[in-house]
Amino acid sequence: MSPSDLVLEARAAGLSIFSVTDHDTTTGLAEAQTAATAAGLELVPGIEISAVTDGRDVHVLGYFIDPEAPALRSFLARQRAERLRRVQEMGERLAALGAPIDVEPILADAASGRSVGRPQIASALLARGHVATRDEAFDRFLEFGAPAFVARRGTVPRDVVAIIHAAGGLASLAHPGVTRRDELIPALAAGGLDALEVRHADHDDAAESRYRAAARANRLLVTGGSDFHGSGGYRDGRLGRVVLPAEDFDALKRAVRRT
Repeated sequence: MSPSDLVLEARAAGLSIFSVTDHDTTTGLAEAQTAATAAGLELVPGIEISAVTDGRDVHVLGYFIDPEAPALRSFLARQRAERLRRVQEMGERLAALGAPIDVEPILADAASGRSVGRPQIASALLARGHVATRDEAFDRFLEFGAPAFVARRGTVPRDVVAIIHAAGGLASLAHPGVTRRDELIPALAAGGLDALEVRHADHDDAAESRYRAAARANRLLVTGGSDFHGSGGYRDGRLGRVVLPAEDFDALKRAVRRT
């Protein structure tokens, strides 16, 4: 979905303030800002950065960032190169497993500035008829421990937090109920993490309560969102259904003014 179309979807969903947090890229923010201004919406410039610990992804959200910050731009160039390596290696593994895909269109998307990775590979597997659903693609081939999974090489979460801070932003640990690495939260909080994504499309009421308590215990702010990935795609229909209470958003804005 283009940034402009996303803004229209956000307005149709009843949102007044929203953020675009693409994985490891800020390419869409300028177009999104123009469209948001025209639509009378407030856009919080953001990003979702893929950090790595123990060979597994840990996603860190950055909000209120300066997309032009030099340290962030150079870091994201390295992140793009890493994504290309993973796509190519996963393509090779899938071919060896008897489920070949054409990775060239995915690499072309990356060249145009789009963030690419396992979701695009899942779509390619579905298009080729190797799987019946994208979820099956992840379960059979792409999840951690599955035969086509390729571990990411990258920056540890604490350093990603520092990169977000250098870009003037606040750092929030994404969807902890999905990542299931709760043991990381206290150390990250001590190392400068600002917030925890308490509200999320994949968090039930019990998970939300647990992570709000964890945020309080570690003196972290609260973020939230639908983690919408586009119409017809992952979490379709959830845009606008997961929102952040005004008092939590106001606390984030106060924290930005203090930095």
